[in-house]
Amino acid sequence: MKLLRRGNSDTPDNGDHEVVESTAVELTSPTSETEGKGRPTPKRREAESKRRGPVAPAPLTAKEARARRKQTQGSKEERKQASAERRATAADRRARMLAGEDKYLLPRDKGPVRAYARDLVDSRRHLVGLFMPLALLLIMAMFLSPAIQSIVTLGMLVLMLFMLAEGYIMGRTINRQVRERFPDTMDGGLKLGWYAFVRASQIRKMRAPQPRVSPGDAV
Repeated sequence: MKLLRRGNSDTPDNGDHEVVESTAVELTSPTSETEGKGRPTPKRREAESKRRGPVAPAPLTAKEARARRKQTQGSKEERKQASAERRATAADRRARMLAGEDKYLLPRDKGPVRAYARDLVDSRRHLVGLFMPLALLLIMAMFLSPAIQSIVTLGMLVLMLFMLAEGYIMGRTINRQVRERFPDTMDGGLKLGWYAFVRASQIRKMRAPQPRVSPGDAV
């Protein structure tokens, strides 16, 4: 007589085992929504080029290039208007730069230290300011007699020595006054002295930015 044995409750039968395996496969296998696109993701430049449309072929002749350039530049009136706007913008920027607005200044002229140094230079008259007129005089003397040329050249050498001495004293004086006004600044030394010397050697009306003080004014 065969004894009927009841299956172990801890071990699932074959049907239950197949259900568990199929469920696990469904959970681990990617769905159609998460599957890869099968192609690499296009770069941003390629996507933008597709949105803009096809690129026109390069011109084959100079005439075709000129015609295409005229099409992209617009009509003659539009080009004149754009050119006038550019000139007006450039003139406005130059006017603001000459007025001393820090936003429109060159990097060498920006900052309160450089503005203070310019005021110190502009508040006095300097012998080094005669450098450009004397250089022009020396050029004109080249067309005169050798005797006059020698006299002018000797006078220029003497004046140059005085100018160098004045520039050295002016640089030290401006550096001292800048340190007193701006004790925490890192701008100074030879660079600031040379900046003051170059500005003092320019004709007053040609200085940029334009002087804010007159000779003799207190700074």
